[in-house]
Amino acid sequence: MNSRQRRGVILLLLSVLCAFIAFAGVLSVISDVNSKVGPEVSAYQVKSDIAPYSRLSEKQFEKVSMPKRWLSENAVTDLSEIDGKIAVTRLREGSLLQSDMIVERPALEAGEQEIAIMIDAATGVAGKITPGSKVNIFATFPGDQEGTPAQSKIIVANARVLDVGQLTPLDSRDGDGPRSSEAVPITFALNTLDAQRVAYAESFAQNVRLALIAPGSDTSLRPGERTYEIGKDK
Repeated sequence: MNSRQRRGVILLLLSVLCAFIAFAGVLSVISDVNSKVGPEVSAYQVKSDIAPYSRLSEKQFEKVSMPKRWLSENAVTDLSEIDGKIAVTRLREGSLLQSDMIVERPALEAGEQEIAIMIDAATGVAGKITPGSKVNIFATFPGDQEGTPAQSKIIVANARVLDVGQLTPLDSRDGDGPRSSEAVPITFALNTLDAQRVAYAESFAQNVRLALIAPGSDTSLRPGERTYEIGKDK
């Protein structure tokens, strides 16, 4: 092997050595980046501002990916955690959802009590009323023998539904004999006076019905809206 060939072999070996050194450097950089970043996980951020004490739903959040090591320990990584919960404070658009931002929705507030009544499934529920819904409770009363007209009354406005039970078959009797129907037990959170109104209506009203209130609607009653008589209709 002459000198020129030896120089060629030496240069080739040096090139291979440099290539190995460069490759090792790249691996070192990748390893360093992985050690700093780590695996990515899913988190959730708020799409738009959420008012305090609002009931939470999955559509209010969007999924994002970020390095696990950058997330706080209380970051929410599974949206099932928000089931039945409300916002503790105002949640700002773009903020990451964390467990200390949400709490269980209280079943009862101060001064409230639970009361459950059976509501006719066909006329009062129709499958659209769920826990957390707000409803107006209507009751119809017959006129007495002294000529008092029959009336329809909103006995409770803006009642909060706590629970909706299972469809239950009922057997009742009227002038034509036995009659089958189905009803659903509905549990409300009401103050003492409204609970008394509901109990009275269940015992003495001809019918008790529920009217679902759309979210965000004005639930205040104007003068004359609580009681209705057909004779006063114009």
